[in-house]
Amino acid sequence: QVQLVESGGGLVQAGGSLRVSCAASGRTFSSSFMGWFRQAPGKEREFVAAITRSGITIYYADSVKGRFTISRDNARNTVDLQMNSLKPEDTAVYYCAAVSVFKYSGSYSSVREYEYWGQGTQVTVSS
Repeated sequence: QVQLVESGGGLVQAGGSLRVSCAASGRTFSSSFMGWFRQAPGKEREFVAAITRSGITIYYADSVKGRFTISRDNARNTVDLQMNSLKPEDTAVYYCAAVSVFKYSGSYSSVREYEYWGQGTQVTVSS
């Protein structure tokens, strides 16, 4: 079982930066594949970034590639998303998600791949 709590959301102007963090509880964090998703009002939840348990392999959505950076610290049970050059279209609730590496099937961008979700943190980018 993994419990996830996001923090760090807020309001920022276009072009600015923000860092959101996800704190995980439970002994299985280091054996979890982690992802960040976001959901804007009236839209479906969409993939943003994902990272393997070692941190060696990372995936990004095309819309955030070059602007966002995902990282994890297995000693602290955290996974962060550094967001730079933010745009108004990045406005959404950002969710942290986890799936055991023993259950992970390779569909890192699919909502259905993940077992556990945080409650989300709001990120608002003003123009």
